[in-house]
This record gives sequence, structure tokens and C-alpha cells, in this order.
Amino acid sequence: MVENPNPQLVYSWEAPLRAYKKRSGVVLRFYLAVALLIGLIVFFFGDRILIIPILTLLFLFYVLTITPPPDVRHVVTTFGIETAGVSLRWEILSHFYFTKKFGFNVLTLVTHAPYFYHAFLIVPDENVKREVTVILSKHLMYMEKPQRNFTDKMVDWLSNLIPDEDDDLKQRPVPSAQKQIPVSL
Repeated sequence: MVENPNPQLVYSWEAPLRAYKKRSGVVLRFYLAVALLIGLIVFFFGDRILIIPILTLLFLFYVLTITPPPDVRHVVTTFGIETAGVSLRWEILSHFYFTKKFGFNVLTLVTHAPYFYHAFLIVPDENVKREVTVILSKHLMYMEKPQRNFTDKMVDWLSNLIPDEDDDLKQRPVPSAQKQIPVSL
């Protein structure tokens, strides 16, 4: 049995920094089309300075779509949670819950009011999820179904508008040739 050199370390795991799914060119073309459409609307209504943030967002979406995230180490200690250089002490954390994104389990840690800071940690498999749930339940409230505000609902709605490359790969059925019935006048 290997003895832990740090007695304050409770549990740790490595996972990607964010949920990531390799996307095809269909999604990138969708981003470009939406940015061009909004850019043209803004351009013709006269607020040309707003084109800069639109192009900035297009670049951000492009980079996040193309670049896979690095792996980071998440550490649960007796004082709180450390992840990607951020330490979250138990005193500032309010509750936690799990969601699914791109096939990954995402642990969401929420702080107390007034800020309600959300930290998102990827959990690689069900065993780690079970261990983390048991450990965090000793310090924080576990919510099976998180409260969803207007912003969360809007993000989900907008996410559903983005085309999925699975739709592009599926062959759409070709309508069969229908017989034309002559109509006499």
C-alpha cells in the first residue's frame, strides 16, 4: 500500500479542462454564416463598430471548436477543491450537481451569493463520479436536478440551434417518384 505523502489530499483525478467534441466543417460553416448575417444586419443599420465583437466571437468559437483542451488535475483536499490553479474553499461553496455535455459528466460547483460563481470540472467515468459524490456530499449539498434560470434555458435553446454533424452524415430519404394523374378540364 502506497502511503499518501500529503495527509490533506483526499482524492484527485485527471480529466480534460472542458467538454470537447471534435466538430466537422458543417458547424464551422454555421458559425460563419450566422456571424456574416448578423454582421450584415449591423453594417446596414449603421452601428459598424459592433462588427468587431461579432468577429471576435466568431474567432473564439473557431478556436474552441478546433483546439482540444489540455488535461488538468483536480484535487479534493480537506480545505476544499483545487482545479486549474483555482482553489475553492469549502466555506465559499454552496452546492454541486452533475450534468452531461458531449458525453462527459460535468461536475458543477456553485458558490454562495451574491456571486454564484460556477466551476465546471469534467469527471471521466462513473467510478470517479461515485467517489466524488460521496466525498463532496460530506461538505456540500448535492442537487439531483439543478435550478435553471432564464439564462440557462436560453443557452440550451441556442445550443440546440447548432447543427450536429450526425445530421449531415445521415442520408435523407429521396422522395419516391409519384405518378401524375392527368386532370381533365
